Amino acid sequence: MSESFYAILTDRAVIRVSGPDRVSFLQGLVSNNIENISATRSGYGALLTPQGKFLFDFFVYQQDEDSLLIECERGENGERAAELFKKLRMYKLRAKAELTDVTDSYDVIAVFGKDALTNLFTDTTAGTTGRIADGIKVVDPRLTALGARILLPKNELAEMAAIGATESTIEAYHKMRVSLGVPNGSDDLEIEKSILLENGFEELGGVDFKKGCYMGQELTARTKYRGLVRKRLLPITIDGPSPDAGTIIMNGDKEAGTIRSVHGNVGLALIRLERVGDDAQLHAGDAKITVSVPDWVQLPETAA
Repeated sequence: MSESFYAILTDRAVIRVSGPDRVSFLQGLVSNNIENISATRSGYGALLTPQGKFLFDFFVYQQDEDSLLIECERGENGERAAELFKKLRMYKLRAKAELTDVTDSYDVIAVFGKDALTNLFTDTTAGTTGRIADGIKVVDPRLTALGARILLPKNELAEMAAIGATESTIEAYHKMRVSLGVPNGSDDLEIEKSILLENGFEELGGVDFKKGCYMGQELTARTKYRGLVRKRLLPITIDGPSPDAGTIIMNGDKEAGTIRSVHGNVGLALIRLERVGDDAQLHAGDAKITVSVPDWVQLPETAA
């Protein structure tokens, strides 16, 4: 039996960027190389403050020869997508680009499980992109273990049955994502505070260090080349009462990190690398905390 599941990600929004300057407009803002986006390749990146701190992360797809689609965090009442739309419009200035909120036109779907990619793609390289019915299918550009992302026009969910995927829940998807150590926007990153390289963006393909200037590039580059990463967002397992996001993780009487999000008995936490070793005894409130390091995470040699 095929082990492939899908969940409709109702926490996502879609913004269309069209017009002749769409690529150059985004290229000067986004941490990844927008020039690489094509009908066969999608990407993941972030918009930062001028000081290099996190504002938004998102996926970028090519809709057609004149349009790109930005799939982004929606927010509880759509406020995060509205804030991104407003920010992009502010920076557009005289660029020949048009912004349109097309969230109501699409279902954003995650396909995950052992057979998620083999049922959809022959090439399972991260970022590989193709068509599915009137929509777009993508091997998750961050990590192939996350499966695929699909953008389908509304009312085309019959395609999910056609690929042999069983309906699951958004919570099941996020629990899987967290167990792999992958962040999800402002659920796990602090707005105007978080630094990309502390949150896995280099390994997850969210930063291009060769593309040239973009907003916030200086801090991102300095963090990499001066080896300034002292914290990392890592998956945790919780044994005991579930702590809230924001709870401090202690190692004895010293702070070892901060919980960012919790899904069942797993979560993500920003961990101070010098405070976590084989002899660490971590707790958050009355819960015992165990930190793991996914295979894809590259820790500094002094912390490995």
